[in-house]
Amino acid sequence: VLRSHSRPRTSNDNPYSEAQFKTMKYVPDFPERFGSLADARSFCDAFFTAYNHEHRHSGIGMHTPASVHYGTAAQIREQRQATLDAAYTTHPHRFARRPRPPRLPETAWINQPAQQTQPVSV
Repeated sequence: VLRSHSRPRTSNDNPYSEAQFKTMKYVPDFPERFGSLADARSFCDAFFTAYNHEHRHSGIGMHTPASVHYGTAAQIREQRQATLDAAYTTHPHRFARRPRPPRLPETAWINQPAQQTQPVSV
């Protein structure tokens, strides 16, 4: 895998795979070239573990993909709300309004399909 930033708007690429590769190639420590296949596998293993279990994503309410996938995101959101409530109760003057954690989306998309209008029957 070489660093490249080409192929924008290529319709026959897998959008999930392409989004993942773009994210990986823009990581500051992505090497110009891997020394071996083992080096590439080691880098990818560490990257995907961190991406799925440590990195919080704005598109899924600042949760990790693993917490959403394994069903712990709602519990984590409740814990965040309890922490925000305690901070608000202790120091209400620091807040313009009662803080809320980001909502969990009902669906998450990389490239959301365009809404199609239904034909009107007469």
